[in-house]
Amino acid sequence: MTDLTLGGAHLPLRDQVTAEIRRLIISGELAQGERLVEDRLAARLGVSRNPVRESIRVLAAEGFVLVIPRIGATVARLSPAEAEELFDVRMAIEGLAARLAARKRTPETAARLRKVLDSAREAVEGGQLERVADLNTAFHLAVGEVAGNSYLNLMMAPMLLRAQWVFRQTAAVRGPHSWSEHLSLCEAIAAGDEDEAQARAVAHVAAARRSFLAAVKVPNA
Repeated sequence: MTDLTLGGAHLPLRDQVTAEIRRLIISGELAQGERLVEDRLAARLGVSRNPVRESIRVLAAEGFVLVIPRIGATVARLSPAEAEELFDVRMAIEGLAARLAARKRTPETAARLRKVLDSAREAVEGGQLERVADLNTAFHLAVGEVAGNSYLNLMMAPMLLRAQWVFRQTAAVRGPHSWSEHLSLCEAIAAGDEDEAQARAVAHVAAARRSFLAAVKVPNA
């Protein structure tokens, strides 16, 4: 966010408001279970109530917000069970994305992945946790784009937004490990090694699962 209000920008307002409320939820500035009051959010973002109301509907469809009739909207709670389901899906989809990316990579796309990782390394070293989380998502999206499968990309984008919410729970611990695992994955993709790229992607998600479950202290994690 800058000092400018969202209402003063020149992009579709609902999309801006949705992105900002989603960011507040993912970062924890809007806590899980917290009630979302339209007037307060509108004042905070410098907009009217209408785009806030529309954004709450979008975020409810994405699973970030829970809307209860006659009661109102609250930030959804991310349960360990839901996170486990997400990790299962990530293993399948991101493993496939890595395999396809290794198959279709070019020197240019490999360089693009490395550029994201360079920025991530700087963010990790600077302790910029929100930026680390953003770049973590950006790297996975970039792998999906290199994979070059439109159906895969349709599934990856919403999945990775949820994954970013999970990642924020352990970003301080996971950041350095995540960066090094991404680097290893990038090397396999750049080498065109489909089996190794898929294996490293799956291992990366498995490591993220262990870190999350340890953070929320799930028995037998």
